[in-house]
Amino acid sequence: MTKKPSKPAMPSAVRAKGRALEASEEVAAPGSSRAARAAERRAAIVEAALEEFIARGFAATRLDDIAKRAGVAKGTIYLHFKDKESMFEELVRIVIVPVVERLTTLPPPTGSVRDLVEAFASNFLKEVANTRRGDLVRLIVAEGPRFPAVADFYYREVVSRGMAGMRALIELGIARGEIQQKNLARFPQILVAPALIAVIWQSLFARHFPLDAQEMLRVHLDLIFGERRTT
Repeated sequence: MTKKPSKPAMPSAVRAKGRALEASEEVAAPGSSRAARAAERRAAIVEAALEEFIARGFAATRLDDIAKRAGVAKGTIYLHFKDKESMFEELVRIVIVPVVERLTTLPPPTGSVRDLVEAFASNFLKEVANTRRGDLVRLIVAEGPRFPAVADFYYREVVSRGMAGMRALIELGIARGEIQQKNLARFPQILVAPALIAVIWQSLFARHFPLDAQEMLRVHLDLIFGERRTT
């Protein structure tokens, strides 16, 4: 998705049309501040982009379709985003990144490391796997190989942060003696594998074989931490 130098980011006529539309919207809503109106339009564009990307895929989504769904002129989109890729990146920042930050910014552990990992994965299943966020993740898995710039961005903003958080928990578990396999710290992907499997399974195979993701997570953690003792 490297931008061709010979192709301008936005035709001047389209830019002018978008600015004219913004000016007319200001007249139509005299009580609204310009910043507030711009924020509303941007939010509408991002919401429309989410629906279009999920419905059509990254490659097939057109800015014209996003503009139509958002109820704005195509030129208005260019006033907020330089191209489709930057719009997709903004979508990831808004929809996915805050969840990852919230899940990986854990409080100082007062219980076991397993409890923290289980809470992380359970929240991931609830907030991502069966939501529109999960649809976005599946889109990246499906089309990322064709659009390496998108995959690279997602890795930097989402995957690397999640892996760093998991690695820190694994190292804490090893230091506490809760995790015996020290090499697990080299592969933090293993720790959250059930959550990622659940995201993919949900869209592809759930109608054939419904997956109890929470139970799969419990069995997975038993393999890593040992079975919980019952009293």
